[in-house]
Amino acid sequence: MKIRLPIMLFMMVWTLAGCQQTYYNTMEKLGVHKRDILVDRVEEARDSQVETQEQFKSALERFSEVVNFDGGDLQEQYEALNKEYEKSEEKAQAVSDRIEAVSDVAEALFEEWEGELDEYSSGKFRRLKKREMNEARTRYEGLIKAMRKAESKIPPVLTAFKDQVLFLKHSLNAKAVASLKSELVSVRSDVSRLVKEMQKSIDASNAYISSLSQ
Repeated sequence: MKIRLPIMLFMMVWTLAGCQQTYYNTMEKLGVHKRDILVDRVEEARDSQVETQEQFKSALERFSEVVNFDGGDLQEQYEALNKEYEKSEEKAQAVSDRIEAVSDVAEALFEEWEGELDEYSSGKFRRLKKREMNEARTRYEGLIKAMRKAESKIPPVLTAFKDQVLFLKHSLNAKAVASLKSELVSVRSDVSRLVKEMQKSIDASNAYISSLSQ
């Protein structure tokens, strides 16, 4: 009997969610709370974005060298550019994975916090904790929005780099390289926007980490 695809996907998601919950429960027993895990994951996401900034700058520099090619081994230039593209792709995936990890633990944290509100017998304490939770959620939503916005700037740059690499793969000649010069301005602009949004996200991460440590 075949299992319908949506059911299979649901089972996979349910299994992954169960694994995460088991992980959180285990860490809780070891004295590591979701708040601590959230701080660690925000730091990891921030560091990943710093690395990605540098990688895309490096890829842009390599692309600029290729389009300004003035003699030498074109095959070598292509291979170097392709390597930079592959590294950029890996860094981009790492950023997305880190952001998902932040989102996952944050959702678990706020779900736990929401559930604990019903355990208070004192209405005063419940109101105070709910206000505290809402303020924490607002700060988090600002952070994740900045992260997602930075993440959204990655695909256009990756797509542009991929196009350049594919174009050169089968056209390794000076004429083909010269035809890419018009793309450099656009690619440089895309990378500049990406780096700027990444920096905003990095700054937001630092501010959020600081707020949690107060």
